[in-house]
Amino acid sequence: MSALQPQPPAKRKEIYKYEAPWTVYSMNWSIRPDKRFRLALGSFVEEYNNKVQIVSLDEETSDFTSKSTFDHPYPTTKIMWIPDTKGVFPDLLATSGDYLRVWRVGDVDTKLECLLNNNKNSDFCAPLTSFDWNEVDPNLLGTSSIDTTCTIWGLETGQVLGRVNVVSGHVKTQLIAHDKEVYDIAFSRAGGGRDMFASVGADGSVRMFDLRHLEHSTIIYEDPQHHPLLRLGWNKQDPNYLATMAMDAMEVIILDVRVPCTPVARLNNHRACVNGIAWAPHSSCHICTAADDHQALIWDIQSMPRAIEDPILAYTAAGEINQIQWSSTQPDWISICYNNCMEILRV
Repeated sequence: MSALQPQPPAKRKEIYKYEAPWTVYSMNWSIRPDKRFRLALGSFVEEYNNKVQIVSLDEETSDFTSKSTFDHPYPTTKIMWIPDTKGVFPDLLATSGDYLRVWRVGDVDTKLECLLNNNKNSDFCAPLTSFDWNEVDPNLLGTSSIDTTCTIWGLETGQVLGRVNVVSGHVKTQLIAHDKEVYDIAFSRAGGGRDMFASVGADGSVRMFDLRHLEHSTIIYEDPQHHPLLRLGWNKQDPNYLATMAMDAMEVIILDVRVPCTPVARLNNHRACVNGIAWAPHSSCHICTAADDHQALIWDIQSMPRAIEDPILAYTAAGEINQIQWSSTQPDWISICYNNCMEILRV
């Protein structure tokens, strides 16, 4: 990463660091154009009571400051700002854990707008492993659960008399997606970007769905040893490509939906298990991976299907990197988390 390369003295810093009061587990960049260096962080505390903190970088002082902290039951398995690039929706943040929660972020505090439980029959709910917020239609969210299902939610942020923008949600569809726990879900930009999504799970498969034809799914890939697949991410520019990783694996697998079941590339320079993948928002051939070996690596995959031997940039953190996010609105910045630290790196 160019955080490592010599820079002319007049330039801004290449790395900014924030230390949270707890281990950081989840993290996401704000997308609103008026909140450039704002991120949400979720804690990992081995108790019921966890925290979410919203921090932003003061570009004058070069320091991150906490803007708001609120309580969250259980650690957030994922945290995500509404993908609203124009600032037309309320300033919303969603978290998954025992339920899907949507929060409204104010200047002073953050309030819970709605709590979405996909189990109508009881107060019991199967924990949510992840979720994704549809970029084309921010009224759609998809959640993945350990009960083998994926649920697509419709969000209403309509005007209500007497109170501005009451946010509520309802189940649009729920489907059994895998034979075992589902660990991640992600909407694809293919076909208009609204109806296609994929999921990965403990059965070791990547499956693709279309909301218009839910009676069948497509298996894009199956792990040969049936190892659980933990994460998936779609290429932000080319919807034919997606990346996934297996539990305890030291490599990231790149798949091409046009050539199911055969990886087009394996990124395997890490020396410990991979924890995160983030595609470049602005380029179809760059992806960043992060692992327990303290490394964040950026790869250029344009030579596929020829083997990709080495990353083009590397950054070594002071701890095992458990989370990586590439800013969609400021593509020259990547954020990583390790221990109780969050760093943003200029690439």
